[in-house]
Amino acid sequence: MQKISEEHDNSVRIGNENEEDDEIISLHNIRETEYLIVPEVHYPEDDDSSNVGEESTMLPSVDTTKMPQDGGTLFESCLLMSNSIIGAGIIGLPFSFKEAGIWTGMILLIVLTVVVDWTIRLLVINSKLSGRNSYQDVMYFCFGKSGLIAISVFQFAFAFGGMCAFCVIIGDTIPSVVASIFPSIVDVPILDLLTHRRFVIVLCTVCVSYPLSLYRDISKLAKASGLALISMVVIVVAVAIEGPQVAPEFRGLDEVRWDFVHRELFQAIGVISFAFVCHHNSLLIFDSLKKPTLNRFAAVTHFSTGISMIACILMALSGYLVFTDKTEGNILNNFPRNNFLINIARFCFGFNMFTTLPLEAFVCREVIEIYFFSNSPQSFMRHVISTTALVGGAMTISLLTSDLGIVLELTGGFSATALAYILPPACFLKLASGDWKSRKKIPAVACVAFGIGVMILSTVLSIAKIVTK
Repeated sequence: MQKISEEHDNSVRIGNENEEDDEIISLHNIRETEYLIVPEVHYPEDDDSSNVGEESTMLPSVDTTKMPQDGGTLFESCLLMSNSIIGAGIIGLPFSFKEAGIWTGMILLIVLTVVVDWTIRLLVINSKLSGRNSYQDVMYFCFGKSGLIAISVFQFAFAFGGMCAFCVIIGDTIPSVVASIFPSIVDVPILDLLTHRRFVIVLCTVCVSYPLSLYRDISKLAKASGLALISMVVIVVAVAIEGPQVAPEFRGLDEVRWDFVHRELFQAIGVISFAFVCHHNSLLIFDSLKKPTLNRFAAVTHFSTGISMIACILMALSGYLVFTDKTEGNILNNFPRNNFLINIARFCFGFNMFTTLPLEAFVCREVIEIYFFSNSPQSFMRHVISTTALVGGAMTISLLTSDLGIVLELTGGFSATALAYILPPACFLKLASGDWKSRKKIPAVACVAFGIGVMILSTVLSIAKIVTK
């Protein structure tokens, strides 16, 4: 590795040194190791392990001299990130406006977009400061075993919550489409089960999503998952077009439409956060750039989050302004079953869930394998048992509740807030030099405090809503 001379020991250049748009991160106490250059940090002690750092064998160092020669363009990276952001959570954004109020919802959506944009870029900075190339590695480097436990818990909760949400969505969408295409099927014995929510959830999960979840190679789902972004565009367009045309009996109260704030403000933050979290993919997208510099990645992040915010605002306003107090967790449920364009959106969304659920199962399974069986050989039996337990558990929860809003609230409030607002700035506070009261660290401190407050309040209030229903 190229040496850093003493006169340049207070800065590290990230990216290609010949690029004018590279950024320089000022650091103090830079020290050189045999494999990588990392800032001087304090390695926490673990009860049952040695100090974390270059002595650790669990998460090996990355040779930063081996930069990728090929990569994607800025436009391709923007598509990747936009696809990561605009996911299933967009369907619940009108519901978040119902919870927060239209003006507070707008403010939250804009502010949280800015915060997410910042923490995505902050995660890449943390990666460069630590010399690690994954979210888990960065957390382990900064906080040792406790960091690995934290990231494992929150990633598992976020992915498993997504699985539950997708099972609920399958039950919300497919029966309506079947009943619309075949109206007389409700009078046919046995076949009428295809219009029953719980039967469809079991049928689709067991016969489609479960076999796909058994794949060991996630790339086998790539082609089927490529339709995800198209599906989201269809849904947004369908809601925007059909919303203003629904019959009066489906509309909500006019007098609450322009309320500034409503009582369930913190739950709304959880729903919005669920829709926007894509931090687990950000480092992969950064590495996929042809010239992976911070300024180029910042352009990707700004464009992607900006486009996603516009799509989310359009979706939220199109749904909430029509249905107001009647707005459901899945906005498509507000429309009549015989609406042709909405049924196309339902079909696209439900079909997309068939392949999205296995992707989340893959994440959950990987968390289990990395944390509990990192030193054990691969086991087909363990693979089948864990997959069966994950898919079966998500399916069971979806059979017990039909309220997508509650699932989004809990998942977003507990795990998405941690992944987006707590862990990235916490790592930065650990890695960057200087006192926590310094000007460069105050935003990170504020973001951590905000994330902790929202996580506690949103989770507690969501659980209280379930208990009191």
